[in-house]
Amino acid sequence: MGFGRDVFEFLKAASVAHAKWDLEVSLSIVRSKKRLAILGLLVLPILLINFAFAADIIGSKTAYAPAFYTTQIFVVSIFVGLAAGLITGCIGAGGGFIITPALMAAGVKGILAVGTDLFHIFAKAIMGTAVHKKLGNVSGKLAIAFLVGSLGGTVVGGAINTGLYNKDPLLSEMFISSIYAVLLGFLGFYALFDFISATRKSGADSGDAHGGPASGTTGLATTLQNLKIAPMITFDEDFVPGGKQISGWIVAAGGVVVGILAAIMGVGGGFVTFPMFVYIFGVSSMTTVGTDILQIIFTAGAASIGQYAIYGYVFYTLAMGMLIGSLLGIQIGALTTKVVKGIQIRGFYAVSIIAGFINRASTLPKKLVELEMVNLDMGLCSRIEYVGNIVFWIVVACFGIWIFSKFFSNIGKLRQEA
Repeated sequence: MGFGRDVFEFLKAASVAHAKWDLEVSLSIVRSKKRLAILGLLVLPILLINFAFAADIIGSKTAYAPAFYTTQIFVVSIFVGLAAGLITGCIGAGGGFIITPALMAAGVKGILAVGTDLFHIFAKAIMGTAVHKKLGNVSGKLAIAFLVGSLGGTVVGGAINTGLYNKDPLLSEMFISSIYAVLLGFLGFYALFDFISATRKSGADSGDAHGGPASGTTGLATTLQNLKIAPMITFDEDFVPGGKQISGWIVAAGGVVVGILAAIMGVGGGFVTFPMFVYIFGVSSMTTVGTDILQIIFTAGAASIGQYAIYGYVFYTLAMGMLIGSLLGIQIGALTTKVVKGIQIRGFYAVSIIAGFINRASTLPKKLVELEMVNLDMGLCSRIEYVGNIVFWIVVACFGIWIFSKFFSNIGKLRQEA
């Protein structure tokens, strides 16, 4: 139980860190007329090209799913981005975890959903480069060692996904759905247990539900820093007299893990980097933030372009639709936290993650039958998948309606605070 709790706190901190990055980048785009104009210039030609050559352009029919471009699928992508943005902004975590499952629930093939999500993250990262002010805290040696590993990891992760797809598209779908089912199931049910425990306690916390990483150096980080395997990297000289040291091989190995996860799941790797640096490597939060910004740009770029786009596994119109939707959703979600109790946010975090788990888990019986791994009634499997899909969209819709109702009913109060 203790190990499970540690893993949950690690993943929760990871989700929180990624959400904070997403919010900051989104704000830097929305507050800049120049960046908004660039976004408009990016979206317009992509839309025109897709409308004119829907059957031929890479990212549409040649990318295997959706079968062709329609206005409806673009609208769906905006709503997917909006939902993810609302969850990220309001809950402060979890939004990035539902994009790939949501796209798959909308009928997009898993490998295309992963590639498109990565490209959306990469586009957002390079557009929101106002965060470069924090790059002064980056340790160059740490960043280089980590990026060498993460770039190698994207090759491995991309090869796994494309290899499975080339062997059998159904195998790829089952693999991606299984990864998300395990991750979301673990996170969601632990979060639900955490929420129930909190509500039973007298004087339950009603403040910030977002949490954050623990302060100080963990025992694991101290152990790793004591392993003297050349080359040793010195960091945090501005915070600790003489700085701290860790083997470059350990940092690179961490980068490999992040790169593989990014390429397989389509989440950019940022959700793991922050807690990995703080909890496992013992790097200060200030240094970690800058390195995380760099790695998201390079890891998401290398994975989305080098492992997916060149093979036609990026649906560019969907990526731009998600970017537009998320920019709106994340602003509304963040503002709503000022008028919503923290304990309610924790409850919605658990419910939204569990809904994603149900959606992906419900697809597995049908995939197993189609792959001839089990012998079950196909009609029953199809109904299970249908119910899982409906449950997911109902939860997402209810969450969105709740957030918008809270936002508009308190808009006067929010204006006064602004």
